[in-house]
Amino acid sequence: MPYWIGYVGGYTDLASRLLIIGLAAMATNLLVGHSGVMAFGHAAYFGLSSYTTGLMIKYLIPSTPVGFLAGIIVGTLGGAIIGFLLARLRGIYFALATIAFGQVFFFIAFRWNAVTGGDNGLSFQRQPIDLGFLQLNLGSSRVYYYVALAVFAVCAALMAVVLRSPFGRTLLAMRENERRARFLSIPVNRHLWMAYIVSCFFVAVAGSLYGMLNNFVSPHDLHWTQSGDFVLMAVIGGMRSFWGPLLGAAIFVVAQDYLSSLTGNWMFFIGMLFVLVVLFLPRGIAGLLQRRTS
Repeated sequence: MPYWIGYVGGYTDLASRLLIIGLAAMATNLLVGHSGVMAFGHAAYFGLSSYTTGLMIKYLIPSTPVGFLAGIIVGTLGGAIIGFLLARLRGIYFALATIAFGQVFFFIAFRWNAVTGGDNGLSFQRQPIDLGFLQLNLGSSRVYYYVALAVFAVCAALMAVVLRSPFGRTLLAMRENERRARFLSIPVNRHLWMAYIVSCFFVAVAGSLYGMLNNFVSPHDLHWTQSGDFVLMAVIGGMRSFWGPLLGAAIFVVAQDYLSSLTGNWMFFIGMLFVLVVLFLPRGIAGLLQRRTS
């Protein structure tokens, strides 16, 4: 068991879930926090990647790397197609369209019983990885945690590189004043589409890992409420902070694990925390920590 999860009385799979959901929240924040557009449909690519990984491993090629790559490719491709259609929309129209497209994927998974298992979901089993000189037994929760940690670290580094590149600076300029960015001849719609694709790539990575963590995928993974949870985590942690969404995800996942064992109304407490953060901490809990350390 990772030593740090012991401080909160957790277990290995909880630590893996925290990393994976944290990656999905950071990917969502790349659009919501850094690009300034309201995206409420990222569960579509999260779930699409999970389903692709599960279907690949269960029906086509029982290989974890192949399933993982297939999930990322299909999830990113779905984001590229939908993002192209959404890039010209703004404001409430963009937000509602992301929800609408997400619900299309949800109902396909919910109704296509013969392939997806419908409401019962899809069960499969992640396979060990043979590297020749080393065999990774992914059936072990501890081994899978370290694989998820390695993938998370690589994705976080790539995300940081993207945000610090000229492309990332352009996204910040668009967030602060899109009209001025257009005046400077920046192709705003194309940059938004590219940001959508990058964001969907990272959320697809998280979706594939999440499916293999549970060895199970359900239509809930595609539902708009899952997208709302990603945004909620980003807001609680701090949308203007790189690590804020990970902090928000840690609070959400740990609170969900403990509070749901005590009461079925655990979302009430998360909702109260969200309201308090919005009212008193506009830069989230990460912003509060930054102010105190400075």
